[in-house]
Amino acid sequence: MGDKIKALWRKTSWAWSPESERESSEAIVKNFWLHWFPAKVARASMDWNYSFWLGTASASLLLILTITGVMLMFFYVPSTERAYGSIKDLQYAVSFGRLLRNQHRWAAEGMVAVVYIHMARVFFTGAYRGPRAVNWVVGVVLFLATLFLSFTGYLLPWDQLAFWAITVGTSIAGYAPLIGKQMQFLRLGDTNVGQEALLRFYVLHVAVLPAMLTLLIAIHFWRIRKDGGLSRPEPDG
Repeated sequence: MGDKIKALWRKTSWAWSPESERESSEAIVKNFWLHWFPAKVARASMDWNYSFWLGTASASLLLILTITGVMLMFFYVPSTERAYGSIKDLQYAVSFGRLLRNQHRWAAEGMVAVVYIHMARVFFTGAYRGPRAVNWVVGVVLFLATLFLSFTGYLLPWDQLAFWAITVGTSIAGYAPLIGKQMQFLRLGDTNVGQEALLRFYVLHVAVLPAMLTLLIAIHFWRIRKDGGLSRPEPDG
């Protein structure tokens, strides 16, 4: 009876410990989800004083943004006539709408800050050197994609603060040499901030940039495995 209970517990709790390193590696290689992670992780790599777990924090914030963003799409209307009204409905008419929007907004601002600090930690600890230089470049592009996601989401409430912030931001881009005006028109779809700009920023925010971010994160994780797993502190001396 006792053996049956133990067997049932192992099946329900996923309590499994490999008998050898080879068995552990094979289990990870054969499992789709576990294959994202390295077969071995040095204890020093997981030390809070070294990494501050900033990569995990970034991924957690992205998960919050994805869940809340999908839920917000059920209520938001990308129209100059109805966008601001849909935001007001979220604030005052939809149950827990204010909480949902604030979670999305604060997670977005937190992700920009955490990704920036994560990159600073990688730089100051020298974790970008050697074969990890390629992944450092991927990380820089990921940071830029995070900034663009924050920038495109800024226009969506269609209030005065968002309208003039995007107007100033795209006007500055228009002063770039040679292709400034073309780039400004490409972003706005017009000479002024209007329905075309709102629709383009919405599509970029909910489709194009998230797809790009997902691809870059997959490459980022793959490079971590290819470069020998998570970085670790260099030994003294």
